[in-house]
Amino acid sequence: MQKNYKYLGAISVFFVSILLISNVASSKIVDLKWFTFDGGTLLFPLSYIFDDILTEVYGYAKSRSTIWLGFFMALMMSVIFIVVDKLPPAAGWNQQAAFDAILGLTPRIVCASLIAYFFGEFANSFVLAKMKILTKGKWLWTRTIGSTIVGELLDSVIFVVIAFTGILPNSLVVTLIISNYLFKTGVEILFTPITYKIVGFLKRKENEDYYDVGTDFNPFSIK
Repeated sequence: MQKNYKYLGAISVFFVSILLISNVASSKIVDLKWFTFDGGTLLFPLSYIFDDILTEVYGYAKSRSTIWLGFFMALMMSVIFIVVDKLPPAAGWNQQAAFDAILGLTPRIVCASLIAYFFGEFANSFVLAKMKILTKGKWLWTRTIGSTIVGELLDSVIFVVIAFTGILPNSLVVTLIISNYLFKTGVEILFTPITYKIVGFLKRKENEDYYDVGTDFNPFSIK
């Protein structure tokens, strides 16, 4: 019998919203002295936190559904931006150059974002689910941080390499990878106490603490 969860929908909405907003914000490269990264990095780590929460409380299958929802919403957003950008501007509207600069996404950036998202998020969810079984549900911090170390590494390397190799100097590409990875992982660590509170609240309210024993971890499974 399918369980009716009260908060699963809200968590999924937050996850997808963070993904879409961070993708738009990624069009700007920011320099914060210690870190140089795309603007989306300020928000994107939260998507991994919500992925952790989804997997920890509801299990890998529910997380997988939400990851795919985010994937298709990001794809749809990107396609719409590209199509609108190519449409002729109305007479008197002189903001085409600004639109190109911010929302004129190239297929290369779209591909980089979607591929990095796919591998990063699924790796994050898989590692957390496996570590939960290994630790018998203890030491939540080990799996939220451990899964992020793997997922964010894949995400940072794949996105920056595909998106910027040959466009930016190699030294800046390496700087972006390192800065993205360290910042995103650092955010996960800093948010660990908040993650604990949210996970504890949801487990009590939903009466759920899912263990992925016997789970089909194929990301393409529809079960």
